[in-house]
Amino acid sequence: MKVETLVHSLRLEVKAGNDQLLQEVTGGYAGDLLSDVIAHSARGNVWVTIQTHPNIVAVASMKELAAIILAGGREPDPETLKKAEEEGIPLLISLLPAFELVGRLYQAGVAGIVSC
Repeated sequence: MKVETLVHSLRLEVKAGNDQLLQEVTGGYAGDLLSDVIAHSARGNVWVTIQTHPNIVAVASMKELAAIILAGGREPDPETLKKAEEEGIPLLISLLPAFELVGRLYQAGVAGIVSC
């Protein structure tokens, strides 16, 4: 599934990275502790967070994530928007709270980490 499919099906607002919506989504990760996202997310994941500062873009770029989704209608800092555009990271907003958003992502076919 592509990021643009999630944008349409979950009615996400695209704040940055419009030209990167054709990236393939490999799974999802939810978390607000940056070190945890660095340690456990995977390339191509969509990341659900409530963080809005520019460091989220640095993490997404380093991990080659497909997109960042800000839950609960949170708005990114202006510097975060600028950095997301520069790095080509789709930055999306959902009005849903994080818990419900993750459930809907899962229903849409976005899997989390496969247990060993």
